[in-house]
Amino acid sequence: MIELAKSPRPIRSFVLRQGRMTPAQRSALDTLWGQYGIEPGTCTLDFHDLFSRNAPRILEIGFGMGSSLAEMAAAHPEQDYLGIEVHRPGIGNLLKNLDTRQLTNVRVICADAVEILNNQIPDASLDAIYLFFPDPWHKRRHHKRRIVQPPFVELIYSKLKPGGCFHLATDWEEYAQQMLEVLTAAPKFTNTSGVNHYAPRPTYRPLTKFEQRGQRLGHQVWDLMFTAAE
Repeated sequence: MIELAKSPRPIRSFVLRQGRMTPAQRSALDTLWGQYGIEPGTCTLDFHDLFSRNAPRILEIGFGMGSSLAEMAAAHPEQDYLGIEVHRPGIGNLLKNLDTRQLTNVRVICADAVEILNNQIPDASLDAIYLFFPDPWHKRRHHKRRIVQPPFVELIYSKLKPGGCFHLATDWEEYAQQMLEVLTAAPKFTNTSGVNHYAPRPTYRPLTKFEQRGQRLGHQVWDLMFTAAE
């Protein structure tokens, strides 16, 4: 078991802000959770049982409103996706999107991703793990809350298959630099773009509306792609 922080009260990388849930999001949660949702617990997940097939398995941590996850799943029906998010409006929005698109290759968990990785994801079971635009916790006194820390990277490695990909993206330059430093220092990961280089955005990662707006304003996004040692 790998914990993000060793203290009586573990440091969370998120603050649970539920926000306003629309009637459509609430309805999706009420009617579609049984189809797509997985209740958190302590039992190890069986991906073959979840999806009734063997296929490449991808985990997205913190999918926000779920638009990108649904788009990736629609574009790659040959792959299975597990999304973890703590904010229920975003989960409701994703479920509504999955139902509209009639997608069958996505499952969803509402929980702390670190706890799910520790307790329910089998070792060496994932082909890729995506972490797009995690909270940068930009104030220095909050940097300890950032999810990308050495123990977390070690946990990620344990869940990837040999050669599996850890793909991160952020629009906060200082956080991108920290991510690069932490991953570069991890001996079991290799930067796909070479030492100390960021990666070009792969075509499978959709541009979010927020990202498109930022590009028009001249803002930059940094992608990082590291592979797990074979």
